[in-house]
Amino acid sequence: MFFERPGGGERAILVHLEGQDPAAREDPQEFRELARSAGAETVGFVNVARHQPSAKFLIGSGKVDELHDLVKQDEAELVIFNHTLTPSQERNLERALECRVLDRTGLILDIFAQRARTHEGKLQVELAQLEHMSTRLVRGWTHLERQKGGIGLRGPGETQLETDRRLLRVRIRQIKQRLEKVQSQREQARRGRRRADIPSVSLVGYTNAGKSTLFNALTEAEVYAANQLFATLDPTLRRLELEDLGPVVLADTVGFIRHLPHKLVESFRATLEESSNADLLLHVIDAHEPEREQQIEQVLAVLAEIGAETLPILEIYNKVDLMEGIEPQIQRDADGNPVRVWVSARDGLGLDLVRQAVAELLGDDLFIGTLRLPQRLGRMRAQLFELNSVQSEDHDEQGGSVLAVRVPRVELYRLISREGMKPAEFLEQHTLQ
Repeated sequence: MFFERPGGGERAILVHLEGQDPAAREDPQEFRELARSAGAETVGFVNVARHQPSAKFLIGSGKVDELHDLVKQDEAELVIFNHTLTPSQERNLERALECRVLDRTGLILDIFAQRARTHEGKLQVELAQLEHMSTRLVRGWTHLERQKGGIGLRGPGETQLETDRRLLRVRIRQIKQRLEKVQSQREQARRGRRRADIPSVSLVGYTNAGKSTLFNALTEAEVYAANQLFATLDPTLRRLELEDLGPVVLADTVGFIRHLPHKLVESFRATLEESSNADLLLHVIDAHEPEREQQIEQVLAVLAEIGAETLPILEIYNKVDLMEGIEPQIQRDADGNPVRVWVSARDGLGLDLVRQAVAELLGDDLFIGTLRLPQRLGRMRAQLFELNSVQSEDHDEQGGSVLAVRVPRVELYRLISREGMKPAEFLEQHTLQ
């Protein structure tokens, strides 16, 4: 964009590092899927056993020579590393391999750029890309002279770099201002839902776990769903009617991945706040995935990063159609509360169990029933109407109100206390069975 680089392309050689540190370990199969999702044609896969990364190339100089020969032999246009490269390592590798070099962060950013469909999504991706690019801008101007400090010796390189850095800073500031506006609009919408007493449920999970497929199956929406990583980028909200509970708002969100770049988490904070402000999280898990435990850990790590680790979570084990001897079911804890539901979103198996479990968990915090309020409690009646908690109203022979209500227990108890009564005694006297 701002500098000359080796041309990009689709024919790629993938480089995977096998190290001893389990915390930094990446999954080679997931790496292949990332490359496929980005549209790369993989012409080679190189495993490198590297326990002490090189400061210059990350890998050893012998492997660099071997990669150079492979690039020429396979006519590769791109080499992708399943690891984060420093700007200098990326620059040194491009010079040595004579082709474009991309690291794991750059690959994920490219996929996000392809998937962004809404204006907000495109802004978020551009912000992440510009912040990633700002640390790599210097490489493009190495062919220009540097400032020498004397008359007639000042080259254009440093001036151009400073210009580009300034333009980047200006654009980044503009995007952040626009995203702040989006964030405030989202917060207004959330406040409106809270005032209307509509609970929000957010789907979270590892990428390609089946969140969008489950979302479509539950809401009869037509969100794009595909067997590829990061098929969903822009959040989608739909109204879902649950028996005995009423309407809830269901949100489909971007998938998480191992070592999700921090710049992406920061850029997508407005989107991820749909999850951090939810009343309940549905953690969709690929039950058929051999490394599902590691994927669960990664999702919980990202939830902690966005401040959502304390929210109630219902685990949805998806893709039971790929497993033998597993039927759709609800698993409960010692108190009888749902903690896990086994389903097949693709085949529509267990969807009623998901609705039932969500209604049970959200219903615990709601009072759903019929109250008989005498005329002296007219103020409470008016306040229940203000909270949009009255489903219907009738009157008894004494002129009192008979209200079918759906109200958060904390709000109801607050209203009862204002009348100088104890909630348990009040409900025993005024609730119709």
